[in-house]
Amino acid sequence: MKTKAVRIYGKRDLRLEEFELPEMKDDEILAQVVSDSICMSSHKAALQGADHKRVPGDIDINPTIIGHEFSGIILDVGKKWRHKFSKGQKFSIQPAMAKAGTLDAPGYSYRFIGGDATHIIIPPIVMEADCLLPYDGEAFFPASLSEPMSCIVGAFHASYHVPPGTYKHEMGIKPGGKMAILAGVGPMGLGAIDYALHCDRRPAFLVVTDIDDSRLSRAACLFTPEHALERGIKLAYVNTAKVDDPVAYLKQLTDNTGFDDVFVFAPVRQVIEQADAILGFDGCLNFFAGPTNPEFRAELNFYNVHYAFTHIVGTSGGNTDDMVESLQLMGEGRINPAVMVTHVGGLDSVVDTTLNLPHIPGGKKLIYTNISMPLVSLYKLAELGKTDKLFEGLHEIVSKNDYIWSLDAEKYLLANARSI
Repeated sequence: MKTKAVRIYGKRDLRLEEFELPEMKDDEILAQVVSDSICMSSHKAALQGADHKRVPGDIDINPTIIGHEFSGIILDVGKKWRHKFSKGQKFSIQPAMAKAGTLDAPGYSYRFIGGDATHIIIPPIVMEADCLLPYDGEAFFPASLSEPMSCIVGAFHASYHVPPGTYKHEMGIKPGGKMAILAGVGPMGLGAIDYALHCDRRPAFLVVTDIDDSRLSRAACLFTPEHALERGIKLAYVNTAKVDDPVAYLKQLTDNTGFDDVFVFAPVRQVIEQADAILGFDGCLNFFAGPTNPEFRAELNFYNVHYAFTHIVGTSGGNTDDMVESLQLMGEGRINPAVMVTHVGGLDSVVDTTLNLPHIPGGKKLIYTNISMPLVSLYKLAELGKTDKLFEGLHEIVSKNDYIWSLDAEKYLLANARSI
């Protein structure tokens, strides 16, 4: 079977190509990808090429398929897995195969599996690591977004606190505590706000910061302080660019006791040092946003490490349990990762989008891999719709839903867009 896919050959060398997939083996699964959301990690891999920890050293000869936040439909199942999977079944993928004891991951390391493709061969290691997850939802995009949501879930679980006088690490954010999410109104920050408000282990006070009023306003519309109060949480949004002394301002919001949990959603030295400075006793700094520069550094107050027992954690992705939890919360309607999505596009928009991702404003870029379409902002569909019936119809749907992507929008796009 032929597939069309975006493959990486080296630093900043991504190519959309058509090629033949090998014949499926008895321990493999053949699948069609339907949706993939583009992650900043893919941008970093595109910049670093073979220097990236998950990317093989021989991609100039054996290129790998990029994209790791994807969902689709199983087309055929090898004999080994027919007791567990079946044709026509929808699926989601957990790319972080920790159970397999490897850094290799779909979307980075393999020639025939990745999210930015029309068709793929799923190798046995994915099933052996329990990372091929059946999905029962009607829309495909939530299954794609379950991977980034699992990263958020994992980060919340990875934070920890130590009761005074003990050496016991109690995993998870402090229930009923004070939390800050810094640089927190990008796509992943929005997911973190959603999870903080609607998970079982919640803070009592949540502060979200950024330096962009328009993004803060959108976040405040999506997750209002009034709704947060209904969940038992006091929620405040702060533009730290408009405060003379952000550290002093944020600490006074806690009566100068500091925060129990602080999440950093941008790999910026100033933000990390601000996060360290606002920690309270036994405060946990969670460095969520991975940097591109392997020499990236920031200063920490080691006096507080010693006397106030502050500490730092970092996570890179979630695990399968985290993804299962995110899918369950979506299925129960408790979280809605669609709020992350601000752009949609086809497979032929992946190369430019991945390479230029930090310079494209907005949130998540959602790709439908079997269509041909430029990347478009949901907020610009009205203008584009003046000359294109496809975008006119999409605008009619999303404008009635506060410009949030939906099942109806996905159905319309897949039914009316041009195949690639």
